[in-house]
Amino acid sequence: MRRLVPAVLAALVLAGCTSGSDAVDVNDGGEFRFVEATPSGEVIPPGERATAPEFAGTLLGGASFSSAELAGDVAVLNFWGSWCAPCRVETPEFQEVHADLEDDGVQFLGLNVKETDEQFALAFVERFGITFPSLYDPRGEVALAFRDYPANAIPSTIVLDRESRVAAVYTGEVSQEDLRRVLDRVLEEA
Repeated sequence: MRRLVPAVLAALVLAGCTSGSDAVDVNDGGEFRFVEATPSGEVIPPGERATAPEFAGTLLGGASFSSAELAGDVAVLNFWGSWCAPCRVETPEFQEVHADLEDDGVQFLGLNVKETDEQFALAFVERFGITFPSLYDPRGEVALAFRDYPANAIPSTIVLDRESRVAAVYTGEVSQEDLRRVLDRVLEEA
């Protein structure tokens, strides 16, 4: 009987994870999907990279931003929400990597999506001491621009090379160690 209970529980959990739609209605009606996390440490070979879409918007706090500001640097784009539990784990780790690499030609940009009130995002940034900028994108428009990668899974992280090409894509939480390995590889490229 003791062996049967874990097996039945595992079957129920698996059935719950695979049945029905994988779309989740988040806050104001936008659809974001929770998908299986990507393998760690995979960098797209330079010859196979696509140019990232251009985008612009308003940063938390009101300043304007354009993706052209990322040109020439390696960039880490992190799609997050204050409502996202894995974001609470990875965002402080991203801050540590940002602090270590900001003078080495690596820019971080958060993309806050699906917040009903900018104050939630600002409180999140303050709570975790985040110093890199974040776009306030309540309608998920930038995520839609990256829909081929898929940035509609939260959290998602996209690493751009110095030529603004997509060098790595993560869905799900990214460990600090893995992010550092990928950034080191992209920074080493000529």
